[in-house]
Amino acid sequence: MRDLEARYRAYIDCLNRQDWAELGSFVDAEATHNGRRVGLTGYRQMLERDHRDIPDLVFRIDLLLIDPPMIGARLSFDCHPAGSFLGLPVNGRRVAFTENVFYRFADGRIAEVWSVIDKAAIEAQL
Repeated sequence: MRDLEARYRAYIDCLNRQDWAELGSFVDAEATHNGRRVGLTGYRQMLERDHRDIPDLVFRIDLLLIDPPMIGARLSFDCHPAGSFLGLPVNGRRVAFTENVFYRFADGRIAEVWSVIDKAAIEAQL
């Protein structure tokens, strides 16, 4: 269990460093996101787009539950999306929100991700 926690924390660190070359050591080549196969390439593109749209994006772990091979996490964000975010006209304003996300690991890599962002929290701030 500690190995999986260390692995996940290293993955979050990889995201925060934007070390896309290392992402493949954490994400499976056939990964799915919310039931859709995106593969490592699509997963990387999604994260690159997130960082492009939110220049000060930092992933913070608020809550972490581990039941191998599954991880559940509540991630928090406090950032300034540059334009529209989740269809909302944020346009550089500061917003704080959370994401509830579940991961299934296989062979040490993320194989499946299910994610829900608290859009209502953002709407309330606008």
